[in-house]
Amino acid sequence: MNVRLVILTEIISPYRIPVFNALAQHPEIDLHVLFLAETDSSMREWRVYTDEIQFCYEVLPSWRQRLGKHNLLINRNVGGAIARAEPDVILCGGYNYPASWQALRWAKRNHVPFLLWCESTAGDRRNLYWVVEGLKQTFLNDCTGFVVPGNSALEYVHRMTRSENIFLAPNAVDIHLFSAQSAAARMNPRLRGELGLPDRFLLYVGRLVRAKGVLDLLEAYASLETQVRSELGLVFAGDGPLRADLQAAAQSIFPGCVHFAGFIDRDELATYYSLAECLVLPTHSDTWGMVVNEAMACGLPVICTRIAGCAADLVRSNGLLVSPSNISELGAAMQEMASDSAWRARMSVESRRLIQNYSPEYCADGIAGAALSVGSQCRRSDNHSQGLTSAPMF
Repeated sequence: MNVRLVILTEIISPYRIPVFNALAQHPEIDLHVLFLAETDSSMREWRVYTDEIQFCYEVLPSWRQRLGKHNLLINRNVGGAIARAEPDVILCGGYNYPASWQALRWAKRNHVPFLLWCESTAGDRRNLYWVVEGLKQTFLNDCTGFVVPGNSALEYVHRMTRSENIFLAPNAVDIHLFSAQSAAARMNPRLRGELGLPDRFLLYVGRLVRAKGVLDLLEAYASLETQVRSELGLVFAGDGPLRADLQAAAQSIFPGCVHFAGFIDRDELATYYSLAECLVLPTHSDTWGMVVNEAMACGLPVICTRIAGCAADLVRSNGLLVSPSNISELGAAMQEMASDSAWRARMSVESRRLIQNYSPEYCADGIAGAALSVGSQCRRSDNHSQGLTSAPMF
């Protein structure tokens, strides 16, 4: 029996489109996706790849309301949109929007199983605020079950709830696309010169904000031996409020060694991965770190902080883990990575091997399994209730 699955999620993310396309092909899932907004230009400059969408969806009317330092996304009549979609199961991609709470209330009132797609981990900086944790606990207590991307989120949900309905759906990017694009880029000897990239470089991909550890990265790079730094550049692919400060610091300390590429869209990212020697993710807090998936699909070794949600699952014999905010540890890892080309080659092979289990198809299968499981539980419960009410009453 097919399950009508309605997914409520924030924006049309390029990461999610391949997953939802695969999910729409599942023989037992009837998929409908409700996006709270098309994009979030205040946070990300992603192109919206609507031409690649192969599933039924709609973008809900919305506006943004300034609340302190945050732009709160507000949606009108979320319950009405869900009702029109007629879900058997709802999967909600987070708890931090008013629409999420509206969806949970609708599900409770209409006795529809409600799954939370939970990426939170014990290392999430938001967990430091007791008010946030209290609200999150209230939300989690009312969920039928949970979909998690990896072990860090799994441990967190186990700690926060007593639910037996916890399902793994590994976070995924289109590994075949990134692999093919990176292979093509490596075949073009002119690309490095056209992009103004050094012969050898370490790569950071992401927003230039303090929480991503970009200041740590620059300081760790400065600590490298002079000979290593003269041969090994550092490239920041991303934009954000710290860009000017980073550029000024880099220019005053080691001019010409650090490059700022600005925001790079998905279809161009594989070129940067393919030409780099290693991805560095020095984050202080990250529920996952999808750039690690992308880099591994392109055959790149990884240096990553242990706090990143992906670290426990993805970074094994293909890279090095370091403590967040530990400049000396990060610098030592960068020095070690730069010094051994044969070791990097082995890690490259390992990255390609390990990432195969993090495909859109694997993620879609995990979501489908979760929806089918809680859907069947609900039907069994309904049948049992109907049996009790139809029994003779004395």
